[in-house]
Amino acid sequence: MTEDAVPTPPPADLVLTGGTVLTFDARDREADALAVAGGRVVAVGDVADLVGPDTRVVDLRGRTVMPGVNDSHLHGAWLGALWPRTLFGSEGAVEHAEPLITDAEGRRKAILHTGDLLSRLGVTSYTEPGLGPGEDAGPTGCFGSAVLDEYAALAAEGELRARVTVLRLFGELDGPSSLRAFESGLATAPPTADPRWLNVTGVKIFADGIPPMRSAWTHHCYADGTSGHLLVEGEHDPDREANLRAMITLAHRAGHQIGVHATGDRTTEVVVDALAAAIAAHGPAGRHYLIHGDLVPPHVLDRLPALGIGLNTQPGIAVTTAPWLAAALGEDVVRTAWPLRDAFERGVRVCLSSDAPVLDPDWRRGVAAAAQWLDLPASRVLMRRLLRAYTVLPAHQDGAESWKGTLEVGKAADLCVLETNPLDVDPADLPHVGVAMTVVDGRVVFEA
Repeated sequence: MTEDAVPTPPPADLVLTGGTVLTFDARDREADALAVAGGRVVAVGDVADLVGPDTRVVDLRGRTVMPGVNDSHLHGAWLGALWPRTLFGSEGAVEHAEPLITDAEGRRKAILHTGDLLSRLGVTSYTEPGLGPGEDAGPTGCFGSAVLDEYAALAAEGELRARVTVLRLFGELDGPSSLRAFESGLATAPPTADPRWLNVTGVKIFADGIPPMRSAWTHHCYADGTSGHLLVEGEHDPDREANLRAMITLAHRAGHQIGVHATGDRTTEVVVDALAAAIAAHGPAGRHYLIHGDLVPPHVLDRLPALGIGLNTQPGIAVTTAPWLAAALGEDVVRTAWPLRDAFERGVRVCLSSDAPVLDPDWRRGVAAAAQWLDLPASRVLMRRLLRAYTVLPAHQDGAESWKGTLEVGKAADLCVLETNPLDVDPADLPHVGVAMTVVDGRVVFEA
């Protein structure tokens, strides 16, 4: 028995052997086998004694096992309703206001469709960043309270094929919110569910829009001479800022995680200052983070590590929309936008995600886009960092690092098998590496 085996373990349900196991644990170990029982990893390395008469033994034939991918910003119901179309994609975009889901059966089908799609990509967890009463009358039907209720029903039935984290939304998606509605929403309870499958961790706030649409609040001037403004209700900038700060304080004081859609530099300054003030006044709470952070400036990045504030960003959006940003604010702004390298160097907890169906949910393309944006030489160190931003760090964002995100004894058996070791692949070539198997909670949900 090795140090990586639990005492007197039962026979394994599943053994993967004959390849490489990337644990992504604190020591970044690489092993040649892994055993699973009862939905958990029971051994890494020496697994011979764990093979029983009912154990399924999979010969990896040189393939590689890594932790399951956690897409930490993905609109599951919307993706399932739209796919294979995306907002930025070759299959044809759909107007945001087009009705997509109109009844309970449609909601169910959309969520299950996404689960099937993600299982084929090696995704074992994802975050629905914004479901709730603020969108109950929304035109798409993809973000209202009924979607969250459907997730809870599927979780209770054991039908989810990936673990889901949810942020509730008390305003409009990509639109305005009011302090009164936000406070009222915080007083309501979400549906109950097994938190290992459906965990409502906090709230999402849309602080501003996006720079290409001239709706991010920025110190720069758009071509039309405007600078955008906050989306939070208020007659003037000081009123909107005061209401945003009040929302953040209310949610933090109640112990909620807060994810703030904040793209403009002025917006990120206000958001981080408000979070810092709430932490100072009421102590740490939640795993707060900035969403997108297109124009987050260096002095704001400097504050994030000490405050424990993360950054959730989508390099695929950076690569795709950089020309649009240049048209709105100029090439000089593009050169400092989406400062992924600066964030890594400062020790910011960076999660990479897809924002699907804005982009497609293929994390391999997300890794390739991140490497392209970073413009660094390919290396094992770079690839490991980018893969951890799709596995280890999203588990921390979820507040679940104690039981998922790495392949260690006692942790959830959430994993994917790749045809090739990703550490030996140039990031640009990663999208061509096939996913051979996906396992969630010890159960095989996809096998090529």
